Amino acid sequence: AAALERAPGDREREREAMARRYDSRTTIFSPEGRLYQVEYAMESISNSGSAIGILCKEGIVLATEKKVISKLLDTGAVGCRREKMYKLDDHIAVAVAGLTADANILINKARLSAQQYLFTYQESMPVEQLVRRLCDVKQGYTQFGGMRPFGVSFLYAGWDEESGYQLYHSDPSGNYAGWKAHAIGANNQQAQNILNQEYKEDFTFRDAMKLALKVLSKTMDSTSLTSDKVEMSTVKYDEGASQVVFSYVSEEELDPLTAEVNEEGKAAKTD
Repeated sequence: AAALERAPGDREREREAMARRYDSRTTIFSPEGRLYQVEYAMESISNSGSAIGILCKEGIVLATEKKVISKLLDTGAVGCRREKMYKLDDHIAVAVAGLTADANILINKARLSAQQYLFTYQESMPVEQLVRRLCDVKQGYTQFGGMRPFGVSFLYAGWDEESGYQLYHSDPSGNYAGWKAHAIGANNQQAQNILNQEYKEDFTFRDAMKLALKVLSKTMDSTSLTSDKVEMSTVKYDEGASQVVFSYVSEEELDPLTAEVNEEGKAAKTD
């Protein structure tokens, strides 16, 4: 009877010991049906800088937390110009949370796929098709031996003639989903709660930018938000030029918005 009535601590230790037997390879399921290495990859993303994507009526806003803000950094050098934002094609861009080195491999694959499609069909690759192509690569790294999952999540922002503006999220398992607003990276659950409460479909670019900054101010480990700690970009369709425009928001443009967010934050604390 004593052997049957084990303490909860003993059961927990047994569970941890069992997990250690199955967490060294990506291709082996645990008895509970879990792939621990994929879960660990997702956990590593939760410890990285936040990234926010918001769909609005004028386009899409992407915002990320800058981790490296040293004055000694040469921002004009290749690889340092942008830390978390990348353009995949003329009509689609991504924000990254996780290991940037892993992201570079996937971004190169995505760019190659987009150009191959353009060369073959003489038109831009549909956004979802490009997302799915990249997710197929990610899924392969969870199924074949000798490889580890990519420790990176993406927020894809794009426009195509078929579906208009689209915002997608993909994780290391190869799953993807479409969102109106989404947050990945550090404190993503808290960020998602704020987006759920305050997101509106009729947002303008300014509204979306302000909400993204508010979310970042809550998730970042700093007392006040400054423009040098934020990287932001927009994706919009220019009807006059009949093309998609991807542009970065400068620190000068962010300064008045960050000041507003900081003031509102102080007012909320005093109340």
